[in-house]
Amino acid sequence: MSSSGLPSSPKLLRGALVQFSAPMIVPIPNVIIFQYNPETLSRTLEPYQLPDSKAAGPDKAVTEAPSTTQPKPPVEKFTLALQLDASDALEVPEYHPAAVLTGVADRLAALEMLLYAEDSAGLGFSLSISVGASLGSGGAGASAGGSVAAQAQPVPKSKAPTILFIWGPGRIVPVRINSFAVEEQLTNPMLYPLRAKVSLGMQVLTNDDFGEDPDTIEKLAGAAYKFTMTQKRVLAVANTANGVESILGLLPI
Repeated sequence: MSSSGLPSSPKLLRGALVQFSAPMIVPIPNVIIFQYNPETLSRTLEPYQLPDSKAAGPDKAVTEAPSTTQPKPPVEKFTLALQLDASDALEVPEYHPAAVLTGVADRLAALEMLLYAEDSAGLGFSLSISVGASLGSGGAGASAGGSVAAQAQPVPKSKAPTILFIWGPGRIVPVRINSFAVEEQLTNPMLYPLRAKVSLGMQVLTNDDFGEDPDTIEKLAGAAYKFTMTQKRVLAVANTANGVESILGLLPI
């Protein structure tokens, strides 16, 4: 603490992924706050490639002189690695019973569900059967579980969940997760992971990705994208002051 009584270091904001439920009057978010902010965040911007009118496929890049036309924004992608660790929670087990039993499996499950369609009717019942089997239940129970699994109906097709990637107030964008890998590094006696590393690849969605008739949640995601782009444009304009200062520094006095 400083002499004034205030903390000597600023409070660190944490990144997060926010998933919204199916369209409602008031969307209910599922907020997944990062336990630790990633040390690095990689970004790529892929400029839009005009289709080649002479090519057979619609996705071939232009082979002639490039046009100055830019009908779509570049595709922006993020790559980051999240570290999950149950050590802090296990120091006070009375306040974290879930961590005592399952380590970081609950946080892993929340992240993994970001990849599944929102409409998953019957998932809870199927899941309970699977968990019971994994814990070693046998006999008639296992047979019943097998018959239920055999009669399960396919999950109906539905939209992927709408996800916002929040990295401070200057970057709040809708994303689609296009790569997901988990490395479980330590397990408890029940073989639930106590530590894990999750590698995420995400693609930023623009308003064009939500179609001409977006629902309430997609409109909210589109507004977040516009807000972030507005800040980016303001920062780009602010950089002109640096450019003027650099030019003045080159002039003889």
